Amino acid sequence: MNWNLPNILTFLRLLAAPGVAVMFLYFNRPWADWFALVLFLGAAITDWFDGYLARSWQQESRFGAMLDPIADKAMVIIALLVIVGYSSMSPWLVLPATFIVFREVFVSGLREFLGAQAKLLQVTKLAKWKTTAQMVAIAVLFSRDIFLHHVIDRSQGMDDAIVSGIISGAITDEVGILWLAQLRDLAGVIGLALLWVAAALTLITGWDYFRKALPFLKDPA
Repeated sequence: MNWNLPNILTFLRLLAAPGVAVMFLYFNRPWADWFALVLFLGAAITDWFDGYLARSWQQESRFGAMLDPIADKAMVIIALLVIVGYSSMSPWLVLPATFIVFREVFVSGLREFLGAQAKLLQVTKLAKWKTTAQMVAIAVLFSRDIFLHHVIDRSQGMDDAIVSGIISGAITDEVGILWLAQLRDLAGVIGLALLWVAAALTLITGWDYFRKALPFLKDPA
């Protein structure tokens, strides 16, 4: 096991995955959302840097090749669980999140079953785009909840009818709340759309891996 910088970054990304959930145990919102977003973005950045550094410095290793996809999957799945569990948009998030989690579990099981033949299921360019779409969607959805809870904080003590009037634009005295509400809605639409795109790419790549593995799943005649 070689603890070079790329492997250390990958290991830190793995540790950051449960850290996203821990933020909601020790901090109130929106601070929990802020810390989770920063932690998630930091981990997502290391996902690019560790591979780049490993190739540039010729420090690619079996340990890093094993740990990297595990860290990616842990980060995505745990972040999705947190968003679905804490977001008011959860009914619309459950289906794409389910597709993503199902595919990750299915492909991991497929690789485990294939053993030595698992090298046929190497990561494709489309799978890398899938991971990128997942991480961008999750980051945007975290920001949506940040805007939402800033709206809640700014409107504390106000009558519900007044808050509704501000958000609808009928009352223009509280421009800050209106802008936060509009940013919340925009982030929600973009994040949800990106998550569905990520789910579609997830299913496509999952089917591609299954198709490649199919010859090895047939019983001998």
